[in-house]
Amino acid sequence: MKEGEVASQSIKDEQVKRLFDLGAHFGYAKESRHPSTKPFLFGLKNKTVMIDLEKTAESLEGAKTFVRALGVAKKNLIFVGNKKEAGLVIQEAAESVDLPYVTERWIGGTLTNFKEIRKRIDRLVDLRDQEAKGELIKYTKKERSVIAKEVSDLDRYFNSLIGLTKLPGAIFVIDPKKEAIAVAEAVKSKVPVIALANSDCNLAGVDYPIVANDANRQVIKFIAEALAKAYAEGLKEGEAQTAAVTPNVATPTPPTAAV
Repeated sequence: MKEGEVASQSIKDEQVKRLFDLGAHFGYAKESRHPSTKPFLFGLKNKTVMIDLEKTAESLEGAKTFVRALGVAKKNLIFVGNKKEAGLVIQEAAESVDLPYVTERWIGGTLTNFKEIRKRIDRLVDLRDQEAKGELIKYTKKERSVIAKEVSDLDRYFNSLIGLTKLPGAIFVIDPKKEAIAVAEAVKSKVPVIALANSDCNLAGVDYPIVANDANRQVIKFIAEALAKAYAEGLKEGEAQTAAVTPNVATPTPPTAAV
């Protein structure tokens, strides 16, 4: 085995150990196993499906490579995690690299009817701007109350998507079974899907499945942070590439004044 291969294997072994320590290998009961996850499973223990963490580590590396490329190209990646174990973790990971996220509820049409969704986001931005400038004072107390309620509702579902001006380069979902609508919209819109999925999930439509315990907060955190880090690395690489091809234009020397 070559030196580079040894280093790569060492990193993989460390990652497998980390995943094992977190409990990423625990799937669900055999009865709930979805056939599409079979290639990623190791066996059974006390009627519980055991996940093959070597496959998980390989899948994670593949997803990181893809996400790194998104960063290089400065394409958005939406983090989606609406289950209770995922919400705060997903928000923190996405915000660490200034990416959009959904942790309340996937609004139908977010991808398939993005033009209308963007109008609602713009409405939120406009109302906030009016409020900041004191322009809402022209409305009656009752009208301001209605507007405040509208801002609150829009803020809940669209504040985390303000930076999304066009369809994303991909979405990353926690539990594609729970986020079936988001996955279906992504497939229809030809937006690649990365998913952290347990043994009960249908992987159809998922381009980069990472099979692991998706009900474990620490596992979710580990995967989400790994992808966020890969995106940050991609951004840095993209900036370096841009700097390398941008010529250094010398500052012109001002003409010498006539004596």
